[in-house]
Amino acid sequence: MKSSKLIVGCLATLGLTGLTFAQEDASHDAIAKRLAPVGDLCLQGQDCGTSTSSAGGGDTSAGSGDGNIDGQAIYESICTSCHATGVANAPKMGDTEAWSQRLEKGTDTLYTHVIDGFNAMPPKGGDPSLSDAEVKAAVDYLLEESQ
Repeated sequence: MKSSKLIVGCLATLGLTGLTFAQEDASHDAIAKRLAPVGDLCLQGQDCGTSTSSAGGGDTSAGSGDGNIDGQAIYESICTSCHATGVANAPKMGDTEAWSQRLEKGTDTLYTHVIDGFNAMPPKGGDPSLSDAEVKAAVDYLLEESQ
């Protein structure tokens, strides 16, 4: 009887010790993740794994003009968080009245508001890594789906 209690006590101690070490590993992983670099430095002229930007940097022309950029994918990964639900009065996809009011000022003005930010709209939808051409492609997709 005493030996079985001793065995159970030892097993419980070993289990708690193992749990403590597992938590420490998880804590170390979480700390390492928080301390990891946010991004990498890419200097002009280096191949940094981007295929959509031109040699002179991001595209600043009116209209996206690049058929290789998937505006739908950009919209679905970034823009839906506000434009699918109407957060902060963001016009929803398919709301033709809200979009027609914005288009009265012209597409170039709309591009500028999305790229630079306007009212509650953060610059580039909150993703500064997007090129101007990618932002414009997402805007074009949203406008096409809302008319």
